[in-house]
Amino acid sequence: MNPKQLNYKMPPEWTKHTRTFISWPVKASMCYPENYEEVCQGYTEIIKAIAEFEPITVVANSEDFKKLSCLFQNERIEILEIEHNDAWLRDNGPTFLIRDDGDRAGVNWRFNAWGGKYAPWDLDDQVASEILKHVKLKGFDAPLVMEGGSFHVDGEGTLLTTEECLLNPNRNPNMSREQIEAVLGDFLDIQKVVWLKKGLDGDETDGHVDNIACFAAPGKILLQVCDDPTDENYAITQENLAILKRETDALGRRFEIIPIHQPPKLCDPLTKGRLTLSYLNFYFVNGGIVLPVFGGKAKEFDGLAVQVLSQTFPRRRIRTVNGMGIIREGGNVHCTTQQMPAGRD
Repeated sequence: MNPKQLNYKMPPEWTKHTRTFISWPVKASMCYPENYEEVCQGYTEIIKAIAEFEPITVVANSEDFKKLSCLFQNERIEILEIEHNDAWLRDNGPTFLIRDDGDRAGVNWRFNAWGGKYAPWDLDDQVASEILKHVKLKGFDAPLVMEGGSFHVDGEGTLLTTEECLLNPNRNPNMSREQIEAVLGDFLDIQKVVWLKKGLDGDETDGHVDNIACFAAPGKILLQVCDDPTDENYAITQENLAILKRETDALGRRFEIIPIHQPPKLCDPLTKGRLTLSYLNFYFVNGGIVLPVFGGKAKEFDGLAVQVLSQTFPRRRIRTVNGMGIIREGGNVHCTTQQMPAGRD
């Protein structure tokens, strides 16, 4: 039987967590291994920020286990030895499910390193099942290549994603839109998929939604926007806005859309490729939000992002971290994390 038949569903990220999972960086898989120490500092800041709010488990390769056990001497920070190729646990970790009685389980999606971009990924494809074994939860193997950063749910039957990613032939070339929607329904208890077209310019994940839009609550969506017609993101974000204005959720509600302005365009100093800066790559924690900010020319926009999130979530503490610490590797706070919802022990 599939999760839906057993009354499991994916809860929204803002519900109470038991803990967060995150993976430690692997130098051999980095785009810029010469920046390994800087990236580790970025991860350390994220881990310590999350630990201010809730327990966190750091997935570590055996060679890093002793070092991390010394680095993180905090009762809220657990080090878990699981071999992995790369460090983006949002994408290769399990998607946790829950039932009304509090019983939890998890989905193990197939993982192919964002359409086969970064070999090897054999260890990463096993991380989800290893985590589920560690927490002693039932796992469901889904017949779908998918990353956790490619979708958001509202907890009431609606899923938000992009065509650029989920319909990309480098993920599930033999599956139609309708077949993919059916799997999402069976494994996450989704009644409606809202399809945006594309993700941000320069996003090497093929348009993950967690950089462009997310649910703030059922019927309410935060959307990163651009007001410069010469910027590649202008047409992308305007199209996303138009789609969301005419769409409804699984319960037939029109969306309230909360715009959040993108940071100024920034390119990699070596490759000249655009860095995917996004305030929507924040992460919900118990009682707070961990938000990447970028400084420099983005300082004013950083402040505006904090203001928007503070107004949207008045009962949550906005905890900022340096978003430049890991961005050259292709992601940020949300990309590194995976939440485990609170349930019945």
